[in-house]
Amino acid sequence: MNSNTPAAEPQGEKAPRPILLWFGVAFLIYVLLIGVGVIGGGFKWISGGSEGAAQIFEFASNPLYGVILGTLATALVQSSSTVTSVIVGLVAGGVPVSIAIPMIMGANMGTTITNTIVSLGNLREKGAFSKSFKAATVHDFFNLYCIFIFLPLEILFQPLERISGVMAGWFSSSASSASVADINVFAMTTKPVSKWIVKQFEVFPSTVGALLAIAAGIGLIMVSVIYLGKLLRSAMTGRAADMIDTAVGRGPITGIASGTVVTVLVQSSSTTTSLVVPLAGAGLLTTKQVYPFTLGANIGTCITALLAATAISGPTGVLALQIALAHLMYNVLGVILFGVVPWLWSLPVRSAEWLGDKVAINRGWAAGYILVAFFALPGVVFASNYAFTTPEIPAELVKEDPLSKDAEARVERVSLEIE
Repeated sequence: MNSNTPAAEPQGEKAPRPILLWFGVAFLIYVLLIGVGVIGGGFKWISGGSEGAAQIFEFASNPLYGVILGTLATALVQSSSTVTSVIVGLVAGGVPVSIAIPMIMGANMGTTITNTIVSLGNLREKGAFSKSFKAATVHDFFNLYCIFIFLPLEILFQPLERISGVMAGWFSSSASSASVADINVFAMTTKPVSKWIVKQFEVFPSTVGALLAIAAGIGLIMVSVIYLGKLLRSAMTGRAADMIDTAVGRGPITGIASGTVVTVLVQSSSTTTSLVVPLAGAGLLTTKQVYPFTLGANIGTCITALLAATAISGPTGVLALQIALAHLMYNVLGVILFGVVPWLWSLPVRSAEWLGDKVAINRGWAAGYILVAFFALPGVVFASNYAFTTPEIPAELVKEDPLSKDAEARVERVSLEIE
C-alpha cells in the first residue's frame, strides 16, 4: 500500500490498481456531468426554459441589448441549444438577423458559466481553487474580448451577417443532411439520471424545488471534483500523462485541434471545458495549456451546430444555417485574430491569472465575478429596458406565431447546440 513501492510489486498485483483507479476517474467524471445536468435542469425550471428565454429576448431592441440579454438568457436557462432555438424562432418571426447575431455572441459568453461553476469544486483548497478558476475563466475572458472587438464591427459593417447570408444560400441549395443529433452518447447516459434527480424536487414549491435542485447539482460537482483531483494526481503518470501532454500541452495548434475534435464528439463545449478544469486544479495542466483547448471547444460546438442545421428544412432552414454559420465564423475569426496578434493572444491568459490571484487571496472575488458578469450586469440592463422602454418584439410573436413555434421545434429536435 506504500506509494513508494509500486515498482517493486509483482506484476500480477500491479494490474488491478490502475484499473480500479481509472474506473474511479470515469465514475467521478460521470457524476460531474450529472451534476452539471442537474444544475442546468434547476436553472431551466426557475427561469421558465425556452419560454423564459423568449420573454427575456422580447427586450432585445438593439444589438447591445441582444448580446447582454443573450448572456443572461443562457446563464439562466443553462442550455445554449434552448436559447438558440428561441433565437431561430424569433428570426423566423421577423426579428432582424442584425440583432440575432449579437444574441448568439451573448449565448457564447453565457454558456461559459458552467465550467466556472465546476471550478467551485475546489473551493476548500486554496491553491487548487486558484488554478482551476484561472483555467475556467480564461474561456470567459476570450469570449468577452471577442465581443468587445466584433460587436462594434458587426454594428457598423455587418460582416458576419453579410457573409453568412451568402454562405447559407450555398449550403441550403444542397439536399444533404448531416445531422449528428442521434449519436450523442454522453447525453444519452447522463440526461436521464440528471432529469430524474431534478424530478425528485417537484414535491416542493416551484422556486424552492428549483433552488434545491441547483444546490444538489453544485453538491455533486463539488464532491466529484474534490475526489477527482486526488485520483487524477495518481492516474496521470507515465503513458497517461504523455497522452494528455500530447493532446493539450504541445502548443496552440495541437490544443485547438484537440478541443475541436473532442467537442465535435461530445457535442457540448461546456462538457469539454468542464472536464479540463479538474486537470488544471490538480496541477496537471496550466492555464496557458488549457487556453487553446477551450478555443478549439468554441469552434467544435459551432461545427456541430452547422451539421445539425443542415437537417432543417422549410422556410426557416436558411435562417438556421445563417445563424450557425455566423457563429462558426465569429469563433474561427476570433481564434485567427488572437493567434496572429501576440498581445491579444496573451490577454485572456493574463486576465484569468490576475483574477485567479485575487481569488487566491479572497474567495469572495469568485462569487462577485459570477454574480456580476453573468447576472447583475445583464439583469440591470434587462430591468432598465423593461422599466423605461416599450418592447419592440411582442410576446405573441414567439408564443403564438406557428412559424416561430415550428422553427423552435425543428432546431430542438436536431439539437442545434451553439455553446
